[in-house]
Amino acid sequence: MTTNDTPAEVALIGAGGIAGVHLAAWLALGARVRVYSTADAEELVARHQPAQVAPSLQHALEGADIVDVCTPTFAHPDVVLAAAAAGCDVVCEKPLASSSVVAAELVDACERAGVQIFPAHVVRFFPEYAAMQKHVAAGGVGTVAVQRFTRSGSRPVRDWFGDDALSGGIVMDQMIHDLDFARWTAGEVERVFARKVVGPDDDGGRGVVSAQAILTHTGGAISYVTGTWAPPGSAFRTTFEVAGTGGIVHHDSRARSPLTIDGGAAAESRGLLPGTAFTESPFLTEMRAFLTAFNGGPPPPVNAADGLAAVRLAEAANASIASGETVELSNDDVEVPA
Repeated sequence: MTTNDTPAEVALIGAGGIAGVHLAAWLALGARVRVYSTADAEELVARHQPAQVAPSLQHALEGADIVDVCTPTFAHPDVVLAAAAAGCDVVCEKPLASSSVVAAELVDACERAGVQIFPAHVVRFFPEYAAMQKHVAAGGVGTVAVQRFTRSGSRPVRDWFGDDALSGGIVMDQMIHDLDFARWTAGEVERVFARKVVGPDDDGGRGVVSAQAILTHTGGAISYVTGTWAPPGSAFRTTFEVAGTGGIVHHDSRARSPLTIDGGAAAESRGLLPGTAFTESPFLTEMRAFLTAFNGGPPPPVNAADGLAAVRLAEAANASIASGETVELSNDDVEVPA
């Protein structure tokens, strides 16, 4: 545990795109960070001073309070298990693992080691999404009936993303954000049906990939989650719409207004909309929440069970895509081992 007088010692493992925003957030929080990666660690640290480069994973873990796992998905298990064995609290990029069985093993290893693990589902910290969830939870749209989430952007350039065995594909890597959010706002899911379309792929794995999952929640709500990996250079865009018996809340990242609420509760929710532009990085908000929890403060709005549940949903969607059939879920399909 760290204090305000003792900076957190963070071992950041990995040096890809997400590692840069995580590193900037830790440094802004006053943490001392050392980076280990099999490639590009020196370049990353050169852009973010005063972080340091660790010569090995062992050196990175020695004396660390927190391990931030920013490696490719297939490397998460080894790093999380090493962090737990070293007695370090863990932040792990989503997904926790590419299968729910392995994800449950990682959560169990951290519990047995007496350390905390939080999945970096950063969309829970984006202000528009956080405001929407708070509005829905307060009954602002009544009983949730239908939800729609979309997420699209350039297809990742690193080859491992295109190998479903390594990344879980677009569902596990990209759509998991919205699968997680759909569960957060409408509750547990009992049924998943999904489809995926892959466009012409004549340029070395850079074709368009799009998938849609339909979730049937135990409370009766239906969620449509769509994800697209578009050609390089495509603009990033997200949308959501939550409709219920008392109104609708919706958002489009390309629209001028960050959040729009329609319905009878709108007049009571004027505090939901900020008077000025959002300025803090959601990655900074996320890391602050995790650091606060590691130091004994209140829990963040996402926990290990949420991370495991998100992997289960993505796994079910991928199974539906593979089989062409609906996949039924139950609360005891996958349990975190005791």
